[in-house]
Amino acid sequence: MGDRTAFFYGTLMAKEVLFNVIFGMPSISKHNIQTITQTPAILHNHKRSRVKYCDYPGVIPQEGHSVRGTYVTGLTDGDVYRLDMFEGDQYSLQTVRVRLLKTEGDAATGKGNVEGDEVETQTYIWTDTHERLEDKEWDYATFRKEKLARWSGGEPEGQCLIQ
Repeated sequence: MGDRTAFFYGTLMAKEVLFNVIFGMPSISKHNIQTITQTPAILHNHKRSRVKYCDYPGVIPQEGHSVRGTYVTGLTDGDVYRLDMFEGDQYSLQTVRVRLLKTEGDAATGKGNVEGDEVETQTYIWTDTHERLEDKEWDYATFRKEKLARWSGGEPEGQCLIQ
């Protein structure tokens, strides 16, 4: 088990995608369950937006906005290397502080969230041009329903129409 942590706010919130990236398989094995933990968390003063023509989001610092995602523990240096390759040069791995959620409220509004401990971790911040971001929130539930299969190895690639 590794000692690295990360906050994921997009496709990597899905264990199937995360495991496909770091273990090369989307299924959950006993080894995966024992080494990787996911806890709901919130990143304040950042905004998540859809990337134009793509299935995934980008996050940028922005006062007054919050992003719900997952705080992941048990990552190794090798896992983070594979995650860096997956994210590419559109993102930069940066240190942030997130609040762990004791209770998850409404995904869209955050109403009902009960925040707990604050922890330092790393997340991938969008560093490509802001013109590539839509002024629209990326929706995890829609991603799971409509796009997850192509990200977890169930369908051919097709995450972006135009890069």
